[in-house]
Amino acid sequence: MADYTDERDEILIQRLREGESDITDFIMNKYKNLVRKKAGSMNILGADRDDLIQEGMIGLFKAIRDYDCGRDASFFTFADLCISRQMYSAVEASLRKKHIPLNSYVSLYTRIDEDDASSDATLENALASDTELNPEQQLIDRENVRLLEEAIEKQLSAVERQVLELYLTGMSYTEIAKVLNKDEKATDNALQRAKSKLRKYAHLPK
Repeated sequence: MADYTDERDEILIQRLREGESDITDFIMNKYKNLVRKKAGSMNILGADRDDLIQEGMIGLFKAIRDYDCGRDASFFTFADLCISRQMYSAVEASLRKKHIPLNSYVSLYTRIDEDDASSDATLENALASDTELNPEQQLIDRENVRLLEEAIEKQLSAVERQVLELYLTGMSYTEIAKVLNKDEKATDNALQRAKSKLRKYAHLPK
């Protein structure tokens, strides 16, 4: 494989369009770690990591194929978006087929009561690891998880669920808006509505 390390991605894409086909392999190899990193964050939604990596590489290939230097931002930004969209499409397909319990998540939000700057209460704290809890507390927390699962299923709209799922992966509302192809303000509003609806199910101090 030729070494294109010193060339900008945008120039490489242009040269690829002119017939240097081995550039595709170079870019795929260059961005494989980005794909793996994103697969790690999306994995908390319940999809298989290897499947996500495969989907991410498909998204990367589509980015190489579809990137337009005159229309799109930097290739990195465009590729990041294509990879995220491809992975999330796979996650959505997976979630239609099976129910993923909330306690497979690392954390639901950084701070559940954003109006109280002194509060560090999170669902991660509320639903602590079973290894740290006595049997009675385990039963209580399993019930909390069930209530949260039920709330997500029944109380949130489809858009609110989508936004929440991507928020769980660590994305900002700006990134989520791009992945879902929605307005940033509408995305942020959907996230705040989801948090508000779920807050009462967390059994946390107000």
